[in-house]
Amino acid sequence: MDSSNSAKKIVIFASGQGSNAKNIIYHFKDRNDVKIAHVMSNNIRANVLKMAHEHEISSLYFDRIALYNSNEVLHLLKDAQPDLIVLAGFLWMMPENILNEFEGKIINIHPALLPKYGGKGMYGNYVHEAVLENEEKESGITIHWVNENYDEGKTIAQFKVDVHPSDSVKTLREKIQQLEKKHFPKVIDQILFKES
Repeated sequence: MDSSNSAKKIVIFASGQGSNAKNIIYHFKDRNDVKIAHVMSNNIRANVLKMAHEHEISSLYFDRIALYNSNEVLHLLKDAQPDLIVLAGFLWMMPENILNEFEGKIINIHPALLPKYGGKGMYGNYVHEAVLENEEKESGITIHWVNENYDEGKTIAQFKVDVHPSDSVKTLREKIQQLEKKHFPKVIDQILFKES
């Protein structure tokens, strides 16, 4: 029986390698109740587009004009009618037209324990460097709703790891990536089916 019409739909936005996007794709790949409708990127060379193509998922590139100065991306999303928009390493701010249209349907993952180490310019290794410089005892990931400010939407879930004096940016990044791999797809699953 084809249940694709009743499947929950996800659109993933990513800017780079797409490790989180990959985890999400693998988590749902054998499921009939969830469909990845599109993987979208603002980076034409992003590995995530190639990976989506390999998994026969629609992959779409867009530029700054399409996102901020037209309704092009908005129309693509409205056509897809996603149940959830997932920002998985997507570095641009979501514009007002998309935030308004999909209020309460956009989530992001951040590689730190917000409200610490969030905001513009705080992504990837910049976050881990700051955590280590400040000799924090713990770090982690925050999954949160997206609003008009970087990393300020309501927290959905946080997961923590210990930071040791011997940790480097590389080892801390690996710890954070393990948390992302373990928890992000599960939290997406819970959000999609919380009202079922």
